[in-house]
Amino acid sequence: MTQKVFVVGVGMTKFEKPGEREWDYPDMAREAGTKALADAGIAYESVEQAYVGYVYGESTSGQRAIYELGLTGIPVVNVNNNCSTGSTALYLAAQAVRGGLAECTLALGFEKMQKGSLGSTFDDREQPMMRHLLALAELQEFAMPPAPYMFGAAGKEHMQRYGTTAEQFAAIGVKNHRHSVNNPYAQFQKEYSLEDVLAANQIYGPLTKLQCSPTSDGSGAVVLASEAFVDRHDLAERAIEIVGQSMVTDLASTFASNSAINLVGADMTRTAAESVYAQAGFGPEDVDVIELHDCFSTNELLTYEALGLCAVGEGGRLVDEGATTYGGRWVVNPSGGLISKGHPLGATGLAQCSELTWQLRGAADARQVEGARLALQHNIGLGGAVVVTAYRPANR
Repeated sequence: MTQKVFVVGVGMTKFEKPGEREWDYPDMAREAGTKALADAGIAYESVEQAYVGYVYGESTSGQRAIYELGLTGIPVVNVNNNCSTGSTALYLAAQAVRGGLAECTLALGFEKMQKGSLGSTFDDREQPMMRHLLALAELQEFAMPPAPYMFGAAGKEHMQRYGTTAEQFAAIGVKNHRHSVNNPYAQFQKEYSLEDVLAANQIYGPLTKLQCSPTSDGSGAVVLASEAFVDRHDLAERAIEIVGQSMVTDLASTFASNSAINLVGADMTRTAAESVYAQAGFGPEDVDVIELHDCFSTNELLTYEALGLCAVGEGGRLVDEGATTYGGRWVVNPSGGLISKGHPLGATGLAQCSELTWQLRGAADARQVEGARLALQHNIGLGGAVVVTAYRPANR
């Protein structure tokens, strides 16, 4: 029988510019994991399985990281799914509880990154993104670095098809930098004008530097539990239920549609979101607060459409209406998102979960979304995987 799954503890470090702070990944994991356990009010000995995500690291870095919390002999699974690594760890930890294999699990993610654009580690074998890049190069002339090229190309396609403007993409960067001012965990906490964002160094297509997520160091952690565990430990008042969750990888349409928008995951997101809405019993119109994968401002706008916040081609209209910020229909990325909060790849999905948990508890301080009752999370990694998760408080 399928079990209900609850978030009972969350924790994260401040996200930092690589090299800004004297720490290593075990230090990051200890800080985030200790915070999550304390938030849940349980000891590490209560955890039955752990899923530890990172992209840049050696093969058993997950064990080395989690051993900072204790040595109990539990299964520790190392997880790597590119930028969706953190939410993939969350998905696996939830799956163990949902399937009745464990009553309490831990998802932890971290990243210690190099400065500058993402690069490859192994150059003696085919790169996992090669098929995507070759397909995209047939649509738009290849450029470096690959990530802004891919998401910038998708933005250019949207502009050509639907008349979306550079100003609309830039306004998303303005919004997310403004939101991050109230987030003490964010790497950047500075507000910029639309003119500032547009005038920043151009990276590719409509993207300027202030519309791109930075490399970051940091960690996040989430404790999950079954309903029986929540009841036994009297955690219902602070528990947040996962009411829908889906993980989808690349589809035939990713390559067959001859679309840069699909090559960066729009169809994956749409498929996952439709599954989550069916599981949760509510739709995008019911959601109050969203943390989505704005690795680049273009992807935030594309994701509005893929999540069903508006029809395809109408993402720019949501920007113009102020529909995705405080006072609008939804608050999207109240944390500042990846653009301003930062993007340590293995930690991002768990930081998103942490933010939404705080929002649904009414504990997000100056960035609190008033009356938040339903939340949606979206985390994507090219090559490719997307995880979409829906949440609501257990006691409502």
